[in-house]
Amino acid sequence: MRNVIVVGCGRVGSRLAGMLSDAGANVCVVDWRAEAFNNLGRNFNGSTVQGIGYDEDTLVKAGIEDCDVVAAVTQSDNANLMVTEVASRLYGVPHVISRLYNHDHERAYMQLGIDYVCGTTLVAEEVFSKALSGHGSHVDTFGDYEVLRFSINLAWHERKAIRVHEIERDHDIRIIAFERKDGSASSIPTGESTLYHGDTVLACVHHNLVDAFSKYIQS
Repeated sequence: MRNVIVVGCGRVGSRLAGMLSDAGANVCVVDWRAEAFNNLGRNFNGSTVQGIGYDEDTLVKAGIEDCDVVAAVTQSDNANLMVTEVASRLYGVPHVISRLYNHDHERAYMQLGIDYVCGTTLVAEEVFSKALSGHGSHVDTFGDYEVLRFSINLAWHERKAIRVHEIERDHDIRIIAFERKDGSASSIPTGESTLYHGDTVLACVHHNLVDAFSKYIQS
C-alpha cells in the first residue's frame, strides 16, 4: 500500500486518513466542502483536493492513475457506489473499499464483488484493516491467518459445484460457514457439503495462501 485516496472527510474519513498517513501511506483526501478538511487537524501530512468524489477530473487530480487503494466513506451510499465504479472499472484501482449504510444492499454488494464496511461503529478502523491487508473480502486477522467473506467463484472451474473437503484439501484452508446465493439456507459445513457458484462463504486462510486461493473469490 503506497498511494491511497480517501473520498469523504467527515469523522470517519478524517480519522482514516490520519491512520493511513501515520502508517506511511501517501494519502490524498477528497471532499466537495473545503471546510471539511479542517477535520484533518494540523498534524496531517497528506494532500487534499476539493471536488465531487466520483468526478473523473477530481480523481485524476487526487492521483487515481497511480493509486493502490481508494476508500469511499462519504455519508451517501449512492456516492460511495459511484466512486467505487469509477475507481475500479475506469481506472482499475487494485483495491476499492466502500462504506455502506443500508444493510439491505449487503447481498448485492457481495454478489458484485464490492469490498465494503457496513455499520456505524469502528468504520475507520475496519477500512484501515482492509487497506493494510492488501485485498478485498478481509474480515479480520488472527496471527498469521485471514478471515475472508466472499462470493465463491466457480466460473473458471469445470464444474459449477465443489465439495468443501476438496477446497480445504487443495488449499489448506478452513470453510467456517456458507450461505446459498439466494439466501434460502445457511450452514456450518461438513467436508461433504456442496458449494455452488455465487454462494457466500466465510473462510479462514493463512495469509501466505491468499493469493493462490484468490481464484475462488468472485470479483
